[in-house]
Amino acid sequence: MINASNVALSYGKRTIFRDVNIKFTAGNCYGLIGANGAGKSTFLKILAGDFPPDKGEVSVGSRERIAMLRQDHFAFDEETVLNTVIMGHARLYQLMAEREALYAKADFTEADGIRSGELEAEFGEMNGYEADSEASVLLSGLGITEEFLHKKMKELEGGEKVRVLLAQALFGNPDILLLDEPTNHLDLQSITWLEDFLARFQNTVIIVSHDRHFLNQVCTHVADIDFGKIQVYVGNYDFWYQASQLSLKQRQSDNKKVTDKAKELKEFILRFSANASKSKQATSRKKLLDKLQIEDMPVSSRKYPFVSFKAGRPCGDIILEVTGLSMTIDGVSLFQDLNFTLRPGDKVAFVGTNSVAKTTLFQILAGEIEPDSGTFRWGVTMSVSYFPMDNSAYFTQDLTLVDWLGQYTPITEGETFARGFLGKMLFSGDEALKKTSVLSGGERVRCMLSKMMLSDANALILDEPTNHLDLESITALNDALLAFPEVLLFSSHDHQLVATIANRIMEILPGGVIDKMMPFDDYLQDEDVTRMRERLA
Repeated sequence: MINASNVALSYGKRTIFRDVNIKFTAGNCYGLIGANGAGKSTFLKILAGDFPPDKGEVSVGSRERIAMLRQDHFAFDEETVLNTVIMGHARLYQLMAEREALYAKADFTEADGIRSGELEAEFGEMNGYEADSEASVLLSGLGITEEFLHKKMKELEGGEKVRVLLAQALFGNPDILLLDEPTNHLDLQSITWLEDFLARFQNTVIIVSHDRHFLNQVCTHVADIDFGKIQVYVGNYDFWYQASQLSLKQRQSDNKKVTDKAKELKEFILRFSANASKSKQATSRKKLLDKLQIEDMPVSSRKYPFVSFKAGRPCGDIILEVTGLSMTIDGVSLFQDLNFTLRPGDKVAFVGTNSVAKTTLFQILAGEIEPDSGTFRWGVTMSVSYFPMDNSAYFTQDLTLVDWLGQYTPITEGETFARGFLGKMLFSGDEALKKTSVLSGGERVRCMLSKMMLSDANALILDEPTNHLDLESITALNDALLAFPEVLLFSSHDHQLVATIANRIMEILPGGVIDKMMPFDDYLQDEDVTRMRERLA
């Protein structure tokens, strides 16, 4: 159990949250949600004791241990992968180091023997003899195989380091587990493993994540940071969304009833206050009007951008024909003799672990790079708009947002149009004059989506478009892509985005490609697909 009492935090004049009283109990998994900047990661740090609140306190059950997924990828560079995981249980790692030093002594004294007995007893109570095995199992589930165990952390790639740090947080059955974006850099298999792990976990879990499907799979409760408060809802993310929308609509409806009644009373008073025979009734209604109270609707920190893709013309019969496409980079074959044809209405999700192959294919189809061999042909009716995973090339000039978007607006439109468009994408007022050099990752993504919306293209290629977006922006993008009537080619680690949009799944594997006309969840359960994946892996 972990309990926050009267916790408050402000940055300057801006209140992040105030008078937060919340208890997180064992056996429950809490999804901590809120808009970007709402204070989710900061609240996790407060719970972990890494960041002091302005007031209030956090209390933890007696002898309970907190483990937190750390985001410092360089803190353990000189440690082996195995040791890094075990260091997640600080006391156990301390015992291991003391045991090792004690048994390495050349002059082992009687006092050392007594101390070794004490160490062995405590070590056994902590299941220390199984530590290496437990760490290896955790790493294996997250895709870190045995040959990595004795490598130093500095030898690993960024995504591999994240998986090791996640294993570190999970190690040793912590009483309270704090996870900040645990699915980042995980493939679908590892995410499924983590979902199963958390389903079996008996202690307290608090998670910050932008992955809606993951939150739905693991959360028993949702803690929503908004209006300067943290409100807990029983149920998963979908239940929270329905309940919060219902609550908002109810308050809006109640306010409308009060407003309508006030309007009716004011009209009667104005009409009959000078009429002697009606003056008593007018006075009576004046008293009723004075008693009416319209609830102040607090301003939510949660903002949804307006995302909508319109095709300038419908697709013709010929969409895209890919023939014998092959590509090798740095001696590694990404795909060989790739062949496929797009049909009208295709919404193709490219899935699998080889992100370089997916990105390279998209770059080829967008005309940014040339393949080693093979051809592709877009139909004469087709216009293509591309969303790259790495958008840095589009922000090399230090322009204001108005000037940046002006590069892609119709020639007949001017600054007013650009400002209006930016406002719908949550860049209102002076925000529209921000320089592109200071934009966050999420802001850049919203700019790129604006560019795509202005293209009127009837074929959209999107490479991981949900990276850096908050839940509100992901929801808006999901709805827009679902409503788009023409052709999509996309990749995403957001399970719900893929499951709700794709009607065709393609997976690029070392031995070939799996291409199935079916929804994503069916694809994951299909036995024929499993056999094909094993054969082509």
